[in-house]
Amino acid sequence: MDGAPHTPKSVRNFINIIASKNDLFYKALQIEPDRMRFCKKMDEYLVERMNSRKPKTFAQIESIWYDGYTDSRSGRYHDSRYHFLNLHSFFNGHRTVEIRGFNSDLHAGKIRSYIVLALALNNQALTQKSASAKKPQVENEKFAMRVYLNRIGFIGEEFKNCREHLCCHLSGNSAWRYRTATN
Repeated sequence: MDGAPHTPKSVRNFINIIASKNDLFYKALQIEPDRMRFCKKMDEYLVERMNSRKPKTFAQIESIWYDGYTDSRSGRYHDSRYHFLNLHSFFNGHRTVEIRGFNSDLHAGKIRSYIVLALALNNQALTQKSASAKKPQVENEKFAMRVYLNRIGFIGEEFKNCREHLCCHLSGNSAWRYRTATN
C-alpha cells in the first residue's frame, strides 16, 4: 500500500494495531507455522521500544525498526521485512507498507477480504488518534473478530462475505461474547 500519507504517529499506530491483534489475525488468516519464517509476528521488543521512546520522526522509527540487525539496510531482502507488517520497503526508498499475512489464493471472496482488511487496517492507522499494543482478552475469538471488523468499518451487507471469510477459522460464536447460543 502507498505509505506516503503516513506520519511517524500513524506508523506507530500501525505497529501497535498489528501487535495487539497478532494472535487473532494469525488464526483467522491461517498462517501456518512453516510460514512463520517469512511472516513473523510483531517483535515484542520492537513494540516495547517504539512505545517507550515514542519517536517523532521517521529517522527515529527507522532506527528502532532496524535495531538488532547487523546486515545492510539497503538490501531488498533484509531480514526485517519478514514480519506480518513489513516497513522495510517504506524505509528503503519505496515508501510502501506491506502486510505479509495473506495466503496465496485464487478464491475471489478471500482475495477481496484480504484487500479490504489491508486497506481498513491502513485507514485505521492513519485516522486513529492513538493505538495501544495491549492484547485484548479474547474469550470468544469469533466474537472478538466480528466486533473488531465492525469497528474498522466492515458493517452491512456489502461486507458480509468479508466477515464470513475472516471469521470462519475462529472458534466460538460471533453473536455472544461469553456463552454460546443454542438454536
